[in-house]
Amino acid sequence: MGFGLIKVENKQMKFMLMNELNLKKYDDHYVKLKLIFDRTIELIESYHPDEIAIEAPFFGKNVQSMLKLGRAQGVAIAAGLSRQVPITEYAPKKIKMAITGNGNASKEQVAGMLQNTLKLKELPKNLDATDGLAAAVCHFYNSGRVNVGKSYSGWSAFVKQNQKRVK
Repeated sequence: MGFGLIKVENKQMKFMLMNELNLKKYDDHYVKLKLIFDRTIELIESYHPDEIAIEAPFFGKNVQSMLKLGRAQGVAIAAGLSRQVPITEYAPKKIKMAITGNGNASKEQVAGMLQNTLKLKELPKNLDATDGLAAAVCHFYNSGRVNVGKSYSGWSAFVKQNQKRVK
């Protein structure tokens, strides 16, 4: 799971942090979910973000992978909502389009554009970190425009806007 932080001052974006949470060494999916929740809370408490942007679930051919990814995204969203941080989701193609101008761009193309835009000296070995940063940059580019993602200020707002999804 990659994540990235930017700071916006005077309508200018500044790079703060990019990294990944390496979960490959854990076999238990529930342990992985707890680690995602805990790390997200830790980032929120350390950096006090005003907003969180996350890549929305996408349809894949492997249903098990899709379910696991959806759970991971849900845990990260829950962590943000538990701290009253508004969440906005962006489709993967929307993020790629915002960064590169091509909704079908490769991870390498996205990373290269981020490196150029944010003047990063080097890129991480694993590009999951740049994927997380790309969501933040996409959100910056879309702020102040028509809201293309869904934003929730808390659980009650999420439930109110998604009554068909909540039982």
